[in-house]
Amino acid sequence: MNVVKGVFLIVLSLLTVNENHANAAIPTKTHKLINKANINGPYLGLVIPNQFELNPLLQHPTYKPSNLTIHVSGRRFRFGTVAGEKVILVMTGLAMINAGITTQLLVTLFNVKGVIHYGIAGNANPSLNIGDVAIPRYWSHSALWNWQRYGHGPENELALEAGGDYTREIGYIKFANYSIKKSDNILNNVWYQPEEIFPIDGTPEERQHVFWVPVDSHYFTLAKKLEDVTLEKCLNATLCLSHPPKITRVSRGTSASIYLDNAAYRSFIYDKFKVSPVEMESAAVALICHQQRLPFITFRALSDLA
Repeated sequence: MNVVKGVFLIVLSLLTVNENHANAAIPTKTHKLINKANINGPYLGLVIPNQFELNPLLQHPTYKPSNLTIHVSGRRFRFGTVAGEKVILVMTGLAMINAGITTQLLVTLFNVKGVIHYGIAGNANPSLNIGDVAIPRYWSHSALWNWQRYGHGPENELALEAGGDYTREIGYIKFANYSIKKSDNILNNVWYQPEEIFPIDGTPEERQHVFWVPVDSHYFTLAKKLEDVTLEKCLNATLCLSHPPKITRVSRGTSASIYLDNAAYRSFIYDKFKVSPVEMESAAVALICHQQRLPFITFRALSDLA
């Protein structure tokens, strides 16, 4: 007990010493800019993963930047209009954590009425081609796992399953199915898990669970009109796609902080979940918006095979 008390006092002392250096509060000047921006809202939030996906929009004539840019926590929030609609543009950076943090900052700090997320993705759907744009109805985070100990199988309860932390409802991948000339694999099974969420209209600290997060139904209905848009097949006289690209609404997409370039796993997740785009950010954006009860939708151009 004395040891624990001593460690606690040391930690308190360190916190006191570093108090001035660890203050992460938003500066007063930035708060004033945020308040000024919100008076002119609401805005559509455009959430973009990387610079090379952001730059084409910044350079497009339909985007009209305003003279307001706000920097918060390493993020740059650009204000302007797209085709007359007030927007906030923000780049997330790579993968789930960056996308989640950025989206939460956006919807917490600013007067946002909806979120549109776009970027490129790998493709797991054999009926789609490189260059197609997929608009999924549902998104999942497919890298929250319960890795089962070797020797246990589908009939065995997972660790902490009894307390509601984990489940066998969604399914699993069995590594032995992908072994060469072996009947088993000590990596055993990985079970896919739903995310714990805490919606703004729920009871604080009372968790709910979700695996497939739906996009906004109104946005998804509107997106059907985009399926009639004709996309260019050729970038120039010598560089063309093998098929005319199309915009299509699909059932599902999935995200994980894993760059997927593996044919066996690509086939597995399509057979298991019927996902089309496979990438690294959209599910994080979806989970934040779902908990904040904000409408959102995601567009992903298929740039390669997952």
